[in-house]
This record gives sequence, structure tokens and C-alpha cells, in this order.
Amino acid sequence: MSTENLPQSPDQQPRKPRVAVVFGGRSSEHGISMVTAGAVLSAVDRTRYDVLPIGITREGRWVLTADEPQRMAIADRRTPEVEDLAESGEGGVVLPVDPASREVVYSEPGSVPKALGEVDVVFPVLHGPYGEDGTLQGLLELSGVPYVGSGVLASAVGQDKEYMKRVFTSFGLAVGPYLVIRPREWERDRPAARKKIVDFAGDHGWPLFVKPARAGSSIGITKVEDLSGLDEAITEAHRHDPKILIEAALRGREIECGVLEFEDGPRASLPAEIPPPDAHAYYDFEAKYIDSTPGIVPAPLTGEETAEVQRLAVQAFEAASCEGLVRADFFLTEDGEFVINEINTMPGFTPISMYPQMWQASGVGYGELVDRLIQAALRRSTGLR
Repeated sequence: MSTENLPQSPDQQPRKPRVAVVFGGRSSEHGISMVTAGAVLSAVDRTRYDVLPIGITREGRWVLTADEPQRMAIADRRTPEVEDLAESGEGGVVLPVDPASREVVYSEPGSVPKALGEVDVVFPVLHGPYGEDGTLQGLLELSGVPYVGSGVLASAVGQDKEYMKRVFTSFGLAVGPYLVIRPREWERDRPAARKKIVDFAGDHGWPLFVKPARAGSSIGITKVEDLSGLDEAITEAHRHDPKILIEAALRGREIECGVLEFEDGPRASLPAEIPPPDAHAYYDFEAKYIDSTPGIVPAPLTGEETAEVQRLAVQAFEAASCEGLVRADFFLTEDGEFVINEINTMPGFTPISMYPQMWQASGVGYGELVDRLIQAALRRSTGLR
């Protein structure tokens, strides 16, 4: 163990908690995770915490990276890569597998493994599969290391849009019409699967949205105006997930609301509205991250509407057994009903992302937001979350 982790004498300052910020990953949201990590690394109060930046390459290798948040921004309409910040092309980072130890080790071929010191909490800013879906959370549970955000079950539910909707429905939350096409359905009888979709469109009308069931950041989603575009949309969704979701278009306003865990329980932020982007068919990846289509914060809602969407956001947080943070996305229909679309257990987290903006409008700045999440994780012990 490194000397900095040895017990301190009374005249020495206690060791600051060490936060491992983990980012990148194997999903198609690798680059957005990098952008989020850069913002978090810039915001962590270095007078209160030590920071260990750990990147996961697109191939899944854990590497020690340079602590250079400025290199993690979108440049020339391109997102960054973990490989660009890796301190070595060969070395890898290994988390502890013994809950009695939180020592992180750096290993390089032909060299003696080097202890990097203990980690007190992990801040995983990964989006999508292999990071936001319960897989990383399960690894951290086995390691006995506290971490920011939801546990295994809530993370998995929050990633899989089918089961998310099933949970919401069981708790009385309204969801829009949807249809699931499972991998075996498509592989065994494509004409029958297409007919299901066409019948669904006959009941609910065109356009339809074809989505990967377990992806985020609007990646792999296609707005399909008629039957002619269906197969191409399914092919695109299958690039990201073998299970796809078909959703009917809902007429209404897009409203988002943030939920944050405080000492006395979860609270909802002021909501935001996402106006239809002028240059895009809907609020897709380009509109969100490249062109940064601005949201309206706070949303121009009545007091009653604001209170209702805040109540529903907290209800969704509790229904999925979430912890730490959630962004809940709704449609306010023409009939005045809030219909929940989805939750994000690790939403976009740059200062210009909607989740931090909503909390900024609610009186919680970005730095305080990061600190509250770290403190909430430190208060919790791991195990059966």
C-alpha cells in the first residue's frame, strides 16, 4: 500500500477522499462520456478530494489517463477518445477484487504492478451499455467500492426501455404506445415482425420512432414517416442493439425534470422544455451534442403543471429504485397529461446539459451538484442496492 494511505499521526492532515472518475467505455456513447468526464474533472473541488482519472477504451481496456479536462471537449464536431489521453499504450488499471481493500493497481507488461492508492468512491460517467446498465455497478458492488448513482437493478431498468416502461406502468405512470421486436422474432420470421409493426402503425398512425431498446443519447433512432423507411430504420437500430423498440409519435411538448438525492430524500428540480430543433427532424444526437440546441429553463408551465411533473419525476425515481440522480423525460400532451418517455440514470452532465442547467435554475450550481453526488455515494455502503 502506498504511504499516503497509511494511518495519519495526530499532527498530520487526514487523507482527502479519493474519487476515481471513470469514463469512456465500449458503448456508442463513448465520446459523450468523455465530454461529461471533462466537465466533472474540472468541477471536482481539489481542495477536498484527490482525483484519479480512469478511462475505458472502446475495446474495454482500463487505462490511467492524463488529468487534462480541456482535452475532453467536442472539437471540430468530433468527440474525444480515451486513447488520446492514455498515459501508456500498454499499461492497464485493475480495480480491487477484495472488499477489504480499495487499492487500485496499475499493471504494465514486464513490470512490477504499481499501487495507485486506495479509492474511496467511484464517479462513473459512462453512458449506455457496459457502464450505465448495471454491469459496471455490479463490478463495483463485488469490489466493495462506493459509487455515484443508481445500483445494479435501477441501472439495468433505466437502460432497457422495454422494462423501464413496464416498471412505470406497474407504478401507475402513463407511458406512450410502444411495441417490442425481440431478436428471435426478427431472425425467425421477418415478414411477421414487419406485419406487427404495420398493424401497430395502423392503430397509432405514422410517423413511428424506431429505437435500440438499450442505447441512449438518441443514437440509432430513426423517425420513420411511412413503410418505405422501415427496414432501413430497423437495420440502423440493430447496429446498436438486437432488441428494438417501436414507439408511436406523441403530439405535445417535451418536458424534462431532474431528480437529485439530498440527505432527506430525492427532490425534483425546476423542469425544462426542449423546443423542436429547427434543423433536425427531432431532438437527435446532432441536435443535442453537436449543434447544442438550447432548452428553455425553466419551462414555461403553470404552477400546477410544474408541481405535477416534479411529483411524477420523483415517482419515477422511486419506482425504479434509483439513487443519486436521474433525468426524467416527459411529453405534455395536447390533452394536458404528462406521459413519461424515459429516465436517464447517468444523464448528460456537461455544464450546458439539461440536467445541470435545471439544477442551476433551482439554486444548485455545477460544482455543488458534483459535490452532493460524491457525498451521497460516500454516505452509502455497497451491497444489495
